[in-house]
Amino acid sequence: MDLAQDYAHCDALLKRDDPDRWLACLFLPSHVRAHVEALYAFSLEIARVRQLVSEPMLGEMRFQYWREVLAGEHAGDPVAAALTDTIMRCGLSRDPLLGLIDARLFDLYDTPMPSVAALEAYARATAGNLFFLAASILGGAEERAAEHAGIAYSVTGLLRALPWHVAAGQIYVPLDLLARHGLLPEDLRSGRDKPALFAALTDMRALARRHLQAFFAIDTGKAAPAYLPLALSAPYLHEMDRPGYDPFVRRVELSQWRRLWRLWRAARKIG
Repeated sequence: MDLAQDYAHCDALLKRDDPDRWLACLFLPSHVRAHVEALYAFSLEIARVRQLVSEPMLGEMRFQYWREVLAGEHAGDPVAAALTDTIMRCGLSRDPLLGLIDARLFDLYDTPMPSVAALEAYARATAGNLFFLAASILGGAEERAAEHAGIAYSVTGLLRALPWHVAAGQIYVPLDLLARHGLLPEDLRSGRDKPALFAALTDMRALARRHLQAFFAIDTGKAAPAYLPLALSAPYLHEMDRPGYDPFVRRVELSQWRRLWRLWRAARKIG
């Protein structure tokens, strides 16, 4: 398979499994789009490892494969080939990608997220590192912007995925935040005491919004298109504020035309 096919594979993978980022990539300059998609495809491969393995050790073995890819030892599958080419062509550091893998080790186990600080560190290392590298490709990486964007985007995504995570036994709502409302992880898993749970999730949304506000106070310059996926966070959070929203029953969605409109409007502002 040649590199054009490898990059086409990344595009198709994102379109199917991470449509928000895929739609955001449509508004990127054409000469960088495939490279940003390769980063996102790599992240998607790492994020879904838990779903593909029967036990954590197998997941850790899969993560080791990707560490070896970053060390230049493998490039046998399309995502690995496109990622390796992107790193070389764009002069990217491998350290943020290794940091993303290390952070995702948390996903393989059922240990609850211990604190808000730990959640922010997880988000910086995952979504934050992706924003940083995408901004680097556009020639304007700014660490603070990537960190705030990553936390806002990641927390929003974790709130949207709450029904799946609870069903899988995963707790991303921090223990110290739950304790603030007199809750234990078992309360989240069982859905007991919904008023207190809803209050805790309201605090999570407030955390995401604080980082959104901090991000928008930073001038990202020519790297601004790298942050387009963040344009969807505010409307998702708004949907969660609506009366009758039950985070344990449904995942918040926006129609494709609404997502495209949000992204188009954000792209026009920075165009």
